[in-house]
Amino acid sequence: MTDTLEFELEGDYVELNQLLKLAGLCDSGGAGKQLVAAGLVRVDGEVEWRKTCKIREGQRVELDGTTIHVVAAPVG
Repeated sequence: MTDTLEFELEGDYVELNQLLKLAGLCDSGGAGKQLVAAGLVRVDGEVEWRKTCKIREGQRVELDGTTIHVVAAPVG
């Protein structure tokens, strides 16, 4: 079973480890770094090893059956 979340990006980017925390997939940025270091996180279908890589609008992040679609926050 896969879940899909939509994350509204405020600004140009969010660091991968912080995105995992903000989306509720881990308890802290440190826990997010551990998930990335273990090779469990994919960005746009590829395993991502950079813990603080910049995730921008339009990208997809996958972890343990959950996909996060990063979209721009509404203006206004």
